[in-house]
Amino acid sequence: MPNIKSAKKRVKVNATKNLRNKALKSSLKTAVKKANAAIENQDADMAQTVRVAVKKLDQAAAKGILHKNNAARKKSQLAARMNKAV
Repeated sequence: MPNIKSAKKRVKVNATKNLRNKALKSSLKTAVKKANAAIENQDADMAQTVRVAVKKLDQAAAKGILHKNNAARKKSQLAARMNKAV
């Protein structure tokens, strides 16, 4: 445990940000898995599910949870899978 007041605050702030990032990353992974499952099963709401996943990827990139190129690559892969399935 740090002794300096500013270091103590950094520990608290980092713990809070870690929890928030972990929650966002988890919901992102869930959305991508749902989109992939919808594409495989050719669900009626496939496009809507992919749209939600793309939105989550954009939000994660904007918040710095994912690198923008990583998010772009995942969006491209989702779109390619969806177009191939249609």
